[in-house]
Amino acid sequence: MKVLHVLDHSIPLQSGYTFRTRAILNEQRALGWDTVQVTGPKHNPGKAIADVEQVDGLSFYRCQSGTGILARLPLVGQWSVIHALTRRVIDVGRQEVPDVIHAHSPALNGVAAIRAGKVLGVPVVYEVRGFWEDAAVSHGTSSAGGLRYRLSRAMETWVLRRADEVTCICEGIRDDLIMRGISLDKITIVPNAVDASRFQPVGERDSEIESELKLTGKEVVAFIGSFYDYEGLDLLVAAMPKLLSARPNIRLLLVGGGEVVDSIRAQVADFGLQNMVIMTGRVPYEVVERYYSVTDVLVYPRKSMRLTELVTPLKPLEAMAQKSMFLASDVGGHKELVHDGITGTLFRADDVDDLVRTLLALFEQRHRWPEIRDAGRNFVEHERNWTNSVANLKAVYQRLVPGEHFPC
Repeated sequence: MKVLHVLDHSIPLQSGYTFRTRAILNEQRALGWDTVQVTGPKHNPGKAIADVEQVDGLSFYRCQSGTGILARLPLVGQWSVIHALTRRVIDVGRQEVPDVIHAHSPALNGVAAIRAGKVLGVPVVYEVRGFWEDAAVSHGTSSAGGLRYRLSRAMETWVLRRADEVTCICEGIRDDLIMRGISLDKITIVPNAVDASRFQPVGERDSEIESELKLTGKEVVAFIGSFYDYEGLDLLVAAMPKLLSARPNIRLLLVGGGEVVDSIRAQVADFGLQNMVIMTGRVPYEVVERYYSVTDVLVYPRKSMRLTELVTPLKPLEAMAQKSMFLASDVGGHKELVHDGITGTLFRADDVDDLVRTLLALFEQRHRWPEIRDAGRNFVEHERNWTNSVANLKAVYQRLVPGEHFPC
């Protein structure tokens, strides 16, 4: 059984997208399947890269990005991506002879895969990881209902209707696909998961980091990740005056960077919280565990919007895997992952007062923390693991290729 995966980008770039991909590929190989990987022109746009790259024991066929003014124009540029990726998938497909082409979001990859699949005579699976038109709205590069939004949505629907099978990462996305007229029988959920063996329970507090950040003896609330507007970091900063009033020993630790870092820093200054909110900037991936170790409660205060209501993130699952206490907003993507009061704690999205109330209550219930941590770890070990998740693909592939292609 050989699967040709068509991807937007991959490792060594680090993102939830690349980590999910790596987990799927590793699990498929553990099942005895052969995988081939092609990334699109947006993997490293504008940079010269090798045609084939080896990363962590995986080979990636790269697709060179277009150059010139036309490639940078919004609509023409998208067509350039599709055209270049289609040709690359056809070339790789003729060389590798896959049984299935498995394309992953965004829809540009799906269009290229379907066009290539027709030339190669190979069935296509399309995996929806999120709706990129909604992500563009959250990043401020598109407006909801605008022309670009509607065109992106129409392209997604075009791919969904023409793919032989469709997978998605969660129930929220599945329900949206059904509303678009995609048959439930055609959709399989391959949920986000974690490899619990890659996450060890957070150990003793790192005294060097505590001293460096002046957190020794403090109650540390933290967000560690990318700074996007939809993550709701402004709500977390706005909660700090009330949190400090009730528990003066609390400090807010923000680790990472992104598009709203300047506005968050300005908000911290406006509130006069420079000594109470520590912003480290981005830190190397290999040392991030040190920052987790000095944290009492992680907070994921995502705002309620279409993107966050539909899509499940990886962060709460990773927190469960490392036995970190966490508080998350009750957007749909979180509610699908977190059993409130059992594996984690939820508060009302966009409600600063409820964020304060719930976080303070959590600090008052430290005696329950070991129980919650154990329940979260048990959930990811026995339910939300990649072995269970990727196993859902076997039935998908079996519907498309003869049974003898599968190892016993």
